[in-house]
Amino acid sequence: MMKISWIKAGLLSTALVCTTAIALAATSTASPPPNANTETDSAIFAGGCFWCSESDYEKLKGVKEVVSGYIGGKSKNPSYQQVSGGGTGHYEAVKVFYDPSVISYDTLVNYFWSHHDYLDDGGQFCDRGSQYAPAIFPQSEQQLNIAKSSLAAFQQRVKGKIVTKIVPASTFYAAEDYHQNYYKTNPVRYHYYRLSCGRDSRIEALKANLKPARN
Repeated sequence: MMKISWIKAGLLSTALVCTTAIALAATSTASPPPNANTETDSAIFAGGCFWCSESDYEKLKGVKEVVSGYIGGKSKNPSYQQVSGGGTGHYEAVKVFYDPSVISYDTLVNYFWSHHDYLDDGGQFCDRGSQYAPAIFPQSEQQLNIAKSSLAAFQQRVKGKIVTKIVPASTFYAAEDYHQNYYKTNPVRYHYYRLSCGRDSRIEALKANLKPARN
């Protein structure tokens, strides 16, 4: 089983030295929704490194919070070390909490296509292994139908077969505290990782190779 990239591993080992004992001892738990009185829905996506996916989705108007975590495996309360080492069946993923009166699930799914490598099921960018493979995790029949329709429509524009899976959602476990908002708390390390991993250059290459959208 292939594991985490040396780039990310090095950054994490440095970051963990600076992390407090409380953060180091943090364990994953099933994620609660954000504390808000307004209506909130959620969507779950796996697009490789959750640091990057979290950063991408938090740019969108209507998104209230993005939680990095793990989903898809049978292990309860998995740790980052377990998931990144492979063998748990879990994906690195993000749970996106959003206001449906501002942004729709359909829009979030369409955004996902332009922010991961849908032609690579062996991992994403420099992170290799099934724990980094791309997937959409619908939490209802409605979300499932939207995801399937979106995939079918996007496939018409792609030169190659989309390998991103659509998998019914299971329990989502929030990742350790030191992973949450990593792009904000460790901006230098985050930007170095993202650049070194080649994420944005690959995504731009994919966009350039798309067929025109049908009206």
